[in-house]
Formats: sequence, structure tokens, C-alpha cells
Amino acid sequence: MKVKTEAIILHTFKYGESKLVVDTFTKSHGRLSFMVPMPRSAHGKIKKQYFQPLTLLNIEADVNLQSQLQKISEASLLAPLPSLLSDPSKLAIGLFICEFLYHALRGEQQNEPLFEYVCTSIQWLDQRESDFANFHLVFLMHLSRFLGFYPNLEAPRHEGEKAQRSEDNLYFDLRAACFCEHTPLHRDFLMPNEASRIRLLMRMDFFSMHLFRMGRADRNRILELIIQYYRLHIPQFPELRSLPVLQELFQ
Repeated sequence: MKVKTEAIILHTFKYGESKLVVDTFTKSHGRLSFMVPMPRSAHGKIKKQYFQPLTLLNIEADVNLQSQLQKISEASLLAPLPSLLSDPSKLAIGLFICEFLYHALRGEQQNEPLFEYVCTSIQWLDQRESDFANFHLVFLMHLSRFLGFYPNLEAPRHEGEKAQRSEDNLYFDLRAACFCEHTPLHRDFLMPNEASRIRLLMRMDFFSMHLFRMGRADRNRILELIIQYYRLHIPQFPELRSLPVLQELFQ
């Protein structure tokens, strides 16, 4: 079946001497993998540089859902990302996001709102000149909305009661993705001082995140909590090789 769709490159590795295996997240079919012949000249329809992490492409492909590897017949850039590739800080964030998505979207089916969120977020980062140190934190927490485990930010309320316990004294149950008044009967929860970070984070978006000043230690701690949260909701989520580089950014 001939398909024209937009795609985000998640992972590429060389197969033999003349081919690439390329993992993508596509707008039309969700997660797809392709076998791509390496071009023999710079004038071919398919260029090797198109398959760098997070590249946004328009592709034409032969898709057979019974096959593990599909075939791309044509590819062109959907949107160039010059800043993302040239700025070392953006590149570190981009490589982390790409590795994260490679594991988080494993087996993901067609999900156009999710595709649009990832695509527009990548372009926003590329176009931003400054104040993007919190980008990955905001991106990951709002990504959870599209994957089905966005935190419930409402404070617990008992039937017939109007008053709620102070937000500053609530725990956060990482498994149930909600705030609670008492410690859950398992280990996967945050004490009130760290639970408040979740509520703070969810008030941030790409346009306001620069107003929330935090140091590298605070930023890295929040990232650890987010990764812990994802690991509870996505089975077999692995250690991320790009994480140590990201943790050294933004003193």
C-alpha cells in the first residue's frame, strides 16, 4: 500500500554495508521501521542526512503492516532544524528527547494529536534563541497526557466537605498519578515537599517556563522524578544513555 505521511526519525543504525534500519513515528501509522538503501550519490532522492535523530520528514513509502520493515521510496524535509543541530545545548536536549521517545512510543499506534505535539515541540525548540533550559521537563510531563497517564492535579475532597487539605501537605502517588492526604501503601510516592514540584511543573508551558527559575540540581531532581514516573507506567523502560550529558547542562 502506497502511503504519503509525515514522520519523525527516532533511531537509525547501519545494516550491512549499504542499508540503514530507521525507526520512525509517523502521522498516519504510528510507529514504523524502514529498511533504507544508503544513497550512492548526493543527487539521489533519499539523502543520508535525512535520517538524523528528530529529523522531520515527508515520506512516501510502501507499507505492509504484516512486515516488520517497510520501504521508503521518497523522502524530503518537512521542516529544517538548523539550530537544533548546531547549538550544543539544544543538541543534547534533542538527543535525550529522541532516545526517550524511542522507548516511550514503542508499539504506539496512529495518534495524530501526539504526533502534532512532538512535531511542533521540536520546531519550537529549534526556533527558540534562549530560555529553553526547562524545555525537556515541560515536554515530558505534557507528553504523558497523550500516553494516558497525565497527573490528576485535583486535591482530594471528601464527600460532603468543602474544605481541602493545603496543597503543600499533600503526597503524590506515582502509581495512581494523583495527590493524596496520606502515604500510600507502597513505596512509589512523593513526600509533600517533592509532590509540590509536580504541581509547579504542570503550571509551566513552553512560553512561561523561563519565569520559573531553578538551578541545575533542582532541574535534575525533577527529571529523575519524571523518569521514575514513566518507568512505573511504561513496562521495561530502560536506562537512558543520553541522560548524563543532559544532566551537566545549564549551571
